[in-house]
Amino acid sequence: MRKCIFLLALLVLFSGCGGGKKPKYSEEELAAIPFARRTGLPKASGGFVLAVGGETITADEMVLPFIEDFKPLAKRSSFEQFKLQARGDLERVLIIKVSDILLYQEAKKDAGEQFDEAVEKAVETEVRKFVVGFGGDYARAEEVLKQMGMDWRSFEEYQKKVILTQSYIASQLPKAGPITYTELVDTYNEMKDEFFSTEAMLKFRLIDIKPAELEVADANQSRLEQAKELAGELVRRLRAGEDFGESARKYSHGHRREFGGLWKPVQVQSLAAPYDVLAAEAEKLKPGQIAGPIETGEHIFIMKLEEKQSKSFKSLEEVQGVVEAKIIFGRRKKAIDRLTAKLWRQAALSNMDAFIDFCLEKIYRMSNERQ
Repeated sequence: MRKCIFLLALLVLFSGCGGGKKPKYSEEELAAIPFARRTGLPKASGGFVLAVGGETITADEMVLPFIEDFKPLAKRSSFEQFKLQARGDLERVLIIKVSDILLYQEAKKDAGEQFDEAVEKAVETEVRKFVVGFGGDYARAEEVLKQMGMDWRSFEEYQKKVILTQSYIASQLPKAGPITYTELVDTYNEMKDEFFSTEAMLKFRLIDIKPAELEVADANQSRLEQAKELAGELVRRLRAGEDFGESARKYSHGHRREFGGLWKPVQVQSLAAPYDVLAAEAEKLKPGQIAGPIETGEHIFIMKLEEKQSKSFKSLEEVQGVVEAKIIFGRRKKAIDRLTAKLWRQAALSNMDAFIDFCLEKIYRMSNERQ
């Protein structure tokens, strides 16, 4: 999580916190939890906040925005199971919030009084942008702020924190050096499968003969033998010019029979058994050619290839700008990682584990309350 803090810090409201003993639940709180779900629940008491410098992060800030995300897990798990599975996610949320505070506190120290006027102007600009985003409708913009739990004053304060933090981060970053060709190639190769590829595609018609669905026409012949004989005869007729679509409508048991066996274009990698065998057959064909009979046990396929597209990649030249941005992003991330790690060492927070335990307990209790 710390590896992406510098991005998330600009998206999450800067929160604060105090300290306290690890809490337990009240008897009233326990009574609200169905008896069957009480096993392993902690005993209760009051609230808990986490102190970060002169600010605090409350348990509600950690719990209320995420209660719906955690509720399904909490409802189907024992308390101990829930803590084990949910702890990592909640830790990541807390790390973001604490890092926001630490970065802002350092930004204030660094800025002193010299940037006040510039920051105020920048805040005014952000407020205007926000209103313009609603077509200049001030009332509508104010309504959305209220839905976010903010008013104009808190929104301006939030923007001030973001601007100061961005400025501070930028001042701590090393000057950008040149990007080498080796860096470009290595980063392109790391990214190309996920970001610059077009997956192999197939479009085909399929006659799917299922032996189990054939009526036995000859007592001396099994359904499988009958299916093989039918498939062989169909392949001969199709290669002689019989219409594939009409044959599919008449003989196929597949789910696309009413469309003449025509499948919509499909990614090769998404073909699941038993249809995955079609990908290997398609490699041998040109559009218009027929493959089969293809036996898979419960199916005998006859396939006519309509179109195929091999997996391809955009060239480095086409995506060089994106690759360069990724390299610059990576450099900035490493610098922010170092800065944030330094701030965390200086903060030396001692009660994070207890605070997370309390938040997990509260989420579990609230998730299992009677509605």
